[in-house]
Amino acid sequence: MARPLDGIRVLDLTNVLAGPYCTYHLALLGAEVVKVEQPRRGDLARALGADADLNGRGLGASFLAQNAGKKSVELDLKDPDDREVFFDLATEADVVVENFRPGVMARLGLGADRLRELNPSLVYCAVSGFGQDGPLSQRPAYDQIIQGLSGIMSITGTPETAPLRVGFPIADSVGGLMAALAVCGALVARDADGNRVGATLDVSMLEASLSTMGWAVSNYLGAGVEPGPIGNQNFTAAPSGTFEAADGPLNIAANRQQQFVSLCEAIGRPELTRDPRFSQREARKAHREELNVEVNAGLATRTALEWEEILNGCGVPAARILTVSAALSLPQLAQRAFLHEVEFPGDPDRSLRVMSNGVLFDGESLGPRSRPPLLGEHNGALEWTGADAVNRPWGPSRLARSSTEAAK
Repeated sequence: MARPLDGIRVLDLTNVLAGPYCTYHLALLGAEVVKVEQPRRGDLARALGADADLNGRGLGASFLAQNAGKKSVELDLKDPDDREVFFDLATEADVVVENFRPGVMARLGLGADRLRELNPSLVYCAVSGFGQDGPLSQRPAYDQIIQGLSGIMSITGTPETAPLRVGFPIADSVGGLMAALAVCGALVARDADGNRVGATLDVSMLEASLSTMGWAVSNYLGAGVEPGPIGNQNFTAAPSGTFEAADGPLNIAANRQQQFVSLCEAIGRPELTRDPRFSQREARKAHREELNVEVNAGLATRTALEWEEILNGCGVPAARILTVSAALSLPQLAQRAFLHEVEFPGDPDRSLRVMSNGVLFDGESLGPRSRPPLLGEHNGALEWTGADAVNRPWGPSRLARSSTEAAK
């Protein structure tokens, strides 16, 4: 199947999560992605994950999750010869993505201005914690730092437990997605321009995180209301949040008046719709805690799975709260081929499951076209395979030299 970014060439100089997550999505969309990694060490994510043995082999679970479909070459960007190799690569590339601290690439002589001078059609994307300028730009930034500074942690949890970190690296993930979106937009703009002029993209994880916080920010900007932690409840409606069935928790989102009426009828409490505390939307929000007590009493008669089926059947959104393993076992994901199997790096008799991007293109789930690469696997044999450049090598003699030097 042809993919939207077939023929697009991406140089990936990124480490750990935000940048690699960006380029993983570009790879799923069809781009040919080459990771440029530090000799002998590679992406730090190669040593990160729950399996210590894999970490020691440079195949940490964190790396495997977002680097399938890519190639790997080792280059020391401080070495003059390796910088020349990189110039060769950048001249042939469509996109460069990096997540060094602002100014590092420029000090190496590899910044956006220099590379776009060599290749005017290049889209250069820099992902950083705070952006390339401003008083915070030189600070190191990790997901936890951005979660705290953006306000995410201040609204997560309950008044008793906040501030609380979101249970996955949301700021890194959002930054990577925003970078991938920006790259795709820049490629569309470039290719619509007869002069094929590229762009320089400056992605701030802090700003990207704030931009995705929805009502938490918009209620403050538009209504002057400072958001706070409300646990598992939905600020915008009631009853909407996490409730208790006979055997465990259940999420319900009865956000509309008819959904509230249907919920009350389903749990055998139709009189709640006539109670002045609950009859209208704003009244329900004002009396949220009393309403939750009544709803939980009605839910106590059945299991969460039973209520999930009953409530969805009458138009009330509801679902159990699952573990990650249970979520990945849902028949819904199997039907849509969300998980893909590739060969495990260095072990052809073993398979590795990785995720797609959750989008079907003309009915097809886009999995990676190849397994994650071993460190430096393509040092001596890196060739573009795009339709317009079959078997076109990238400085093969220099890459072979780099491979030999890296092995010493």
